[in-house]
Amino acid sequence: MKIYHTFERSATRPLAVAIGFFDGVHLGHRELIRQTLLERRPGWRAGAITFANHPVAYLRPGEEPPLLQSCEERINTLAALGIEECFLVPFDRAVATMSAQRFIDEVLLARLGVRAVVTGASFRFGERRGGDTALLSERLEPLGVRTVAVEAVCDAAGERISSTRIRTLVRSGDCEGADALLGASFSIRGIVERGAGRGHDLGFPTANLRVESALLPCDGVYATTARYDGRDYMGLLSIGSNPQFAGERRTVEVWLRDFSHTIYGEQLALRELRFVREQKTFADLSAFIEQMERDREAVAFPSYG
Repeated sequence: MKIYHTFERSATRPLAVAIGFFDGVHLGHRELIRQTLLERRPGWRAGAITFANHPVAYLRPGEEPPLLQSCEERINTLAALGIEECFLVPFDRAVATMSAQRFIDEVLLARLGVRAVVTGASFRFGERRGGDTALLSERLEPLGVRTVAVEAVCDAAGERISSTRIRTLVRSGDCEGADALLGASFSIRGIVERGAGRGHDLGFPTANLRVESALLPCDGVYATTARYDGRDYMGLLSIGSNPQFAGERRTVEVWLRDFSHTIYGEQLALRELRFVREQKTFADLSAFIEQMERDREAVAFPSYG
């Protein structure tokens, strides 16, 4: 994939482009990408216009949502789906104050040379969200530029799929529900760092993660699949403040089955999170260890979900 950080393009081949922030690249986003690939003609390129930062981070700093994916993960997913050129630009004053008509004339037509534009049906753009799909069609179709407004994709119950809804599912611990709407697995990535060492003493050595994402499931114990050095390991993920030991700081720890490597400073990627139980305090240490043994059986013989 060719990545541009401005609305300038070195390529000259015609472009079919999808526009959106694409957080999580969920099933609705995937339909936009699919439609973009369908619009592409022989010799054309498939592109995406997106932002390096969430627009709310500029417009209302501090109110931006925690994201489902890092910027790198988002771009990698778009590339895997067939996007060949990505315009990953900062959402800043220049973008926020650009009128809808200027965006069409100067960006889409003059700089990018688009021949097809695919957006969601509720797409708004330009200063004060002054542009919509009707304006795109009115201005572009007479010039021979196809515009496609994709209706919202819904789940089996008829409810609209959105990044906001998926974030709510993740926060509640329903990662299985989130995965179904994403069309892939919500994942957590983190760097392994030293912890208190209690897990090793109890016979359950854990990797303590310094996570990269601000979005985490609610406190609890989860079955998970961890990816390390090209191999998958089943494991148990604990998110919480270690109430058994009167912890005060929220931590993320994972125990991996059939794993004995020392990996401080290395990255682990966790996916397929499935809720096992809530965090709680036990009467004594032996009851706590007995519960961890039962948790381990949930990984050895999964029955959750």
